[in-house]
Amino acid sequence: MLFLLRALPLLAAVLPLRADVNVMKDVTLGFGQALDKCRQESQLTEEKMEEFFHFWRDDFKFEHRELGCAIQCMSRHYNQLTDSSRMHHDNTEQFIKSFPNGEVLARQMVELIHSCEKQYDHEDDHCWRILHVADCFKQGCVQRGIAPSMEMMMTEFIMEAEAR
Repeated sequence: MLFLLRALPLLAAVLPLRADVNVMKDVTLGFGQALDKCRQESQLTEEKMEEFFHFWRDDFKFEHRELGCAIQCMSRHYNQLTDSSRMHHDNTEQFIKSFPNGEVLARQMVELIHSCEKQYDHEDDHCWRILHVADCFKQGCVQRGIAPSMEMMMTEFIMEAEAR
């Protein structure tokens, strides 16, 4: 019993982090549903589209402009961009909140993306800028401990594939 009493504060500290990771997983999967619709528009090859599913891997490389174009298309699909291809704060926040427990991360994600956008605002090419913002966003999520693991993402991909 004493062990349980000592473990409760630790458990209480860990559970919110786990919730954040689960929210990020759900948002990633939801956002990714537009990828197939955007593949042709952004000129993504099958190979590069396949790479996209590894976004959260430590060694994922943000080096192909087409990935930035795909993210731009996906963001437009969910009405998350302004006419100048910058993040629409309210729409992005509402999109995140549309997922279970999304309110836990919505503000933090919008602030992180906005901070990344400011760092790359000088980039004129929207696809390259959005690609750099995505890289910055991912690094920020990893630093904050809210990035889902690839194992978690792969489990979800498999479960979704089996459900079809």
